[in-house]
Amino acid sequence: MVVEQKAKITYMHLLKEDLVVIRLVPNNGMPKYTTGQFLTIGLPIPSEQKIVRRAYSIASHPENRDYFEFVIRWVRKPLPGRVTTELFYANVGDEVYLGDPTGNALTIDDKLPNGQPDNRRIVCVGGGTGLAPFIAFAKHLHDTGDKREIIVLHGASYVDELSYKELLTNLENESIERGKDQWNFKYRAAISRPKEFFNRSWAGHVGRVESFFKPNKNGVSPLEEMVGEEITTANTKVYICGYQGTIDGVIEYLGPKGFVTKEEKRKDGSYEIKYESYG
Repeated sequence: MVVEQKAKITYMHLLKEDLVVIRLVPNNGMPKYTTGQFLTIGLPIPSEQKIVRRAYSIASHPENRDYFEFVIRWVRKPLPGRVTTELFYANVGDEVYLGDPTGNALTIDDKLPNGQPDNRRIVCVGGGTGLAPFIAFAKHLHDTGDKREIIVLHGASYVDELSYKELLTNLENESIERGKDQWNFKYRAAISRPKEFFNRSWAGHVGRVESFFKPNKNGVSPLEEMVGEEITTANTKVYICGYQGTIDGVIEYLGPKGFVTKEEKRKDGSYEIKYESYG
């Protein structure tokens, strides 16, 4: 049985023709949920004469009791998604069906298997709209006063797909102003098509987002240069969301360092990588 309620679209911001930020307000009030979860959005599809549902990562954080936020990409090849297509043609004021928040693949671990606090740095790797749960991470960890080092790495093909660049840049600037002992946050983006004319102004990291983990000729990765030390299982936990290729790419670089996924956890229950794939 599908447990769901109706929700109203209260905000739509079209970042480009195939990328939108949407906010939904449930008619029966906001349910409780955990940072990193997802939920299903359902819409009636006229051609099928039924409600079709699709899962979307929640970009808002549980401390925000006003709305759910999503950043959604409209992929039209080889075939456009039915629910996403309807959402792109929807308007503020329209209603959708909303499932209960669910999933624990990307929930934040606060404790080690032995019950001690997990104070390792948190590295979030988002490919495209895989950034969504890590916007929730950043806002949640900020609003709860978390003192861990947090790094958000975002990969996109074009500069106008860096959907939350301003928000994440502001969070890093706040870290610089307040001091790392109060709020320790860094944000870096990677553009995978730097030679295309539209990206000519880009002066940041180039390549796919997993290349932040690729060691240079001295054996040091861009991520390690950023944090000023070697990334190890003792000091870092990694969360990844995006296409399977992005997840596999990060794991390929971290595997030789001894990092294992939750699915491969050791006998003592320890692991350093959590991920969620959407294709």
